[in-house]
Amino acid sequence: MSDPDLLAGKSHAVFDAYGTLFDVHSAVARHADALGPRAAMLSELWRTKQLEYSWVHGLMGRYVGFWDLTERALDFALAKHPEIDRVHRENLLDAYRALDAYGEVPGVLERLRGRGVKTALFSNGNAAMLERAVASAGLAERLDAVLSVDPVQTFKTAPAAYRLVLDRLDTARAEVLFFSSNRWDIAGATAFGFDAVWVNRTEQPDEYPDLPPRAVVKSLAAVI
Repeated sequence: MSDPDLLAGKSHAVFDAYGTLFDVHSAVARHADALGPRAAMLSELWRTKQLEYSWVHGLMGRYVGFWDLTERALDFALAKHPEIDRVHRENLLDAYRALDAYGEVPGVLERLRGRGVKTALFSNGNAAMLERAVASAGLAERLDAVLSVDPVQTFKTAPAAYRLVLDRLDTARAEVLFFSSNRWDIAGATAFGFDAVWVNRTEQPDEYPDLPPRAVVKSLAAVI
């Protein structure tokens, strides 16, 4: 890791869920053979529209639960790829409810807690979908808190979303180390005042140069 003292003075390690702890493309991957050669394109578009819908609704001040947006995004992706039979829709949604966690995640959470750092998941996902994802991945005993933006009725990167972390964990900005695989989320967290670690799993080019991460890692395994 580029900064060996990242955890110094930190009481909480807070993780984004989708793309950071959970592989958002694992739902489509499970059914790739049945979906055909455009499966990866479907998955990318599904994720892109899911995020787009959250940003648009957040800016409009018209909150819609993240699961509803996930369904709408899949419907758009399937309409864009009519060569993929809609009969797979329910199977894909079921798979999204129980996404695979990245392999290093359980061990990293355990090691952090072993060092006395509390662990929390913080996500745009609504409470029911997060509860299901955490349980199916076997992470419930490794997380001290699971936080959804539901109570504030808006999405990251709104400051009110990040403020929820402080209110629910009863901690200060300086005591939080925030992790996300989404560069836009890192920008939002940094703007709010968190030290943020970008988990750049797919080696994406950097952006938002005015809001840099505290550190960049390829995997959470580099954290501890």
